[in-house]
Amino acid sequence: MFVRDVMSPAVVTVGPTHTMRQVAKVMAARKVGAAVVHDPDADGPGILTERDMLEAIAFGQDPDTEPASSHLTKDAVVAAPDWPLLQAAQAMVSGGFRHLVVCEGDEVVGVLSVRDVLRAWTERGGPTT
Repeated sequence: MFVRDVMSPAVVTVGPTHTMRQVAKVMAARKVGAAVVHDPDADGPGILTERDMLEAIAFGQDPDTEPASSHLTKDAVVAAPDWPLLQAAQAMVSGGFRHLVVCEGDEVVGVLSVRDVLRAWTERGGPTT
């Protein structure tokens, strides 16, 4: 089983100047836990997660004025669609995160979450190498 088999190809993508509240509204409407932040000036995609938003609010940041670029994970770990699912799961565990941006070359083609991995393994009988 590969990343492409279970990733979500419907990616929430926002820009670096979107406010935290704007991003939160889009994520809530789409029922996702992460948004890819596309910044043309960055080397690769960034990712903004529920955890990033929670920490910003906990430290008193104003979600109506704080830009996504101030709270995202830059240099997000990127998976390829042809990675074995076990490799992606190991990357998430070793990195301590729950989402991987999936790219083919420079193009974002999906997001893989821990929930996607668990769903696949539960429905298909466990991990394979």
